[in-house]
Amino acid sequence: MQAKFNFELISQDEGARLGILTTAYGHIDTPAFMPVGTAATVKGMMPEAVAETGAQIILSNTYHLMLRPGPDRVKHLGGVRKMMNWKGPLLTDSGGFQVMSLGPLRKIDENGVTFKSHLDGSPHLLTPEISTEIQHKLDATITMVFDECTPYPATKSQAADSMELSMRWAVRSRKAFIERKGYGQFGIVQGSVYPDLRLQSVQRLNEIGFEGYAIGGLAVGEGQELMFETLKVTTPYMKIEQPRYLMGVGKPADIVGAVLRGVDMFDCVLPTRSGRTGQAFTRYGTVNIKNARHADDLRPLDENCSCPACNNYSRGYLHHLFKSDEIQGLTLLTWHNLTYYQDLMRAIRKAIKERQYNTFVSNFYREQTQGDIPKI
Repeated sequence: MQAKFNFELISQDEGARLGILTTAYGHIDTPAFMPVGTAATVKGMMPEAVAETGAQIILSNTYHLMLRPGPDRVKHLGGVRKMMNWKGPLLTDSGGFQVMSLGPLRKIDENGVTFKSHLDGSPHLLTPEISTEIQHKLDATITMVFDECTPYPATKSQAADSMELSMRWAVRSRKAFIERKGYGQFGIVQGSVYPDLRLQSVQRLNEIGFEGYAIGGLAVGEGQELMFETLKVTTPYMKIEQPRYLMGVGKPADIVGAVLRGVDMFDCVLPTRSGRTGQAFTRYGTVNIKNARHADDLRPLDENCSCPACNNYSRGYLHHLFKSDEIQGLTLLTWHNLTYYQDLMRAIRKAIKERQYNTFVSNFYREQTQGDIPKI
């Protein structure tokens, strides 16, 4: 029998929260990081390998899957989870961010967004109802409302109009959502960097009622300091008993700081994209494995990491794979980066449980900026 969709807040250390999100397809320990499998695949990785890193939930995207292979075909193949053989929960982005990024290829009005496919130029329409229906066909464990991701910078008037449109779309998305045991839908807080607009958005979404709440419209160019300031004036007004998801974030330092300000869930393409371009994340900062300094280096990327790249191969070999354009290099570095992110989340949860999160934050930033490993 499928479990009820439920969030349990276990402990708090000032703003940082430790919890468990239960879904139809398993539980998620929070704070959690969701690897991104945009087109129903985490690039360079088998789903079993993604699970081995410690990931308990992944993210796919409505926009990309509606264009290829199409929602009806995905449904025919059993939904995203069955199609790609992912055993855990799945969250789907509504497609709002992607269509807003199309610029002149899209047109927005009260009904929704008309746009041309970036693949073949074919015309399409996304509305709150259509986006929600597609996510249902994808069998998303967590469905996101369709919203407008407000660009940055935006005047207060522009941000207010955008937020109001997103709130009207949130009502329509909720009405279109088909409730099922163990499944949920998240509303998305908008309002750019204006505290009063963020508060209005939170209040409107609370009135509608969702299983969880996301914070959108950040990590779009405003910088870390302004992002943290916006979180600081937003999360205190969000429901304590439900999960909070910061969309599209991000860098390890962003995640550590956002947890301090009350965020529970994250996603970002950074660990996988960086892995494919030769950048590795370590506890002492990033490593560009393509640099010549690594050609004869016998050390692992990180002696404290348990991933196959660190357990079985030297920096010198990884350097060789990238210089030779060998696919195995992309896989190994992606595997390492996803492991690093999940190790980071485990360490964050442990620190919150022990009520040592402020100390953890201080140590994290000190290690990232003053690492003493030579040739890093």
